[in-house]
Amino acid sequence: MTTTPAPIIVLVEDDPPLRTLTARALQENGFVVRPAATGAEMWLALEHGEPDLIILDIMLPGTNGIDLCRMIREKSQVPIIFISARGSETDRVVGLELGADDYVTKPFGTRELIARIRAVLRREGGKQEGKQRSLGLLRFDGWTLNLPRRELLSPSGAVVELTGAEFDLLVSLCEHAGRVIARERLIELSRTRLGDSSDRSVDVLVSRLRRKLSSTGNKAPIVTVRGVGYMFNAPVTRE
Repeated sequence: MTTTPAPIIVLVEDDPPLRTLTARALQENGFVVRPAATGAEMWLALEHGEPDLIILDIMLPGTNGIDLCRMIREKSQVPIIFISARGSETDRVVGLELGADDYVTKPFGTRELIARIRAVLRREGGKQEGKQRSLGLLRFDGWTLNLPRRELLSPSGAVVELTGAEFDLLVSLCEHAGRVIARERLIELSRTRLGDSSDRSVDVLVSRLRRKLSSTGNKAPIVTVRGVGYMFNAPVTRE
C-alpha cells in the first residue's frame, strides 16, 4: 500500500508572527511548508522543486506579489493563492486576471485558508486527471512515451525495456521539462515505485535512463544540476 505525499506549499509572507502562525496551522493540517519573507527567498524555496501551491502576499518588501505572480506565470502554472489586506473588488479582479487561483483578504481565519487551499488543490487534481486521460503520449527527440501502455519507443519504433521505477521517473522528468527538479521532489513524484526513497536511488535510476536514452547514439537529455537535482533538457509534446 502506498501513501500520497503531503502537498508542498511555499508561503510568502513578510509579517513574522502571521507567517509563523499560518505555517504552523498548515503543518498541523498535513501540509509541508517552505516559508519565505521576500521574493528573493521565494525563488530560493522554488529551487528545491516546484511546490503544489504558492500562498503569496501582495504587499512585500522589494518585488511585490503582483509582479512575482506575473514572473511565476511566465514559466509555471503552479496554483497561486493571493493574501492581502487590500480586499477591494478591483484588487481581486487584478489578482485573478494575472493568473492567481484564489484571493483571500486579511485578516483571515486559518480554517478558511485551509479550506480554500484544499479546494484549489482539488481543482488542480481534477485537471491533471483529465489531462492524463486525454493525453496518452509524450514525445521528445523522436522518442515516444506511451502512458496507457507504459512503453518507451525509440526513434526507430523499437520498444525499450524500462523498469516500473525508470518509467515513472522518466514521466516525471518529461512532465517538468525545462525545470530543475530537486532530488527530494523526484522522490515524491515517483514514490509509488522508488523502494528505499533515497537520493542515491534517484541517481542510480537517472544513470540507467541516460544509458538507455543514449542507445541511439545521441546524448540523453537529462542534465545534472549540481547540488540540486536534475532537469530534462528537451522539448516535450503531448498527444
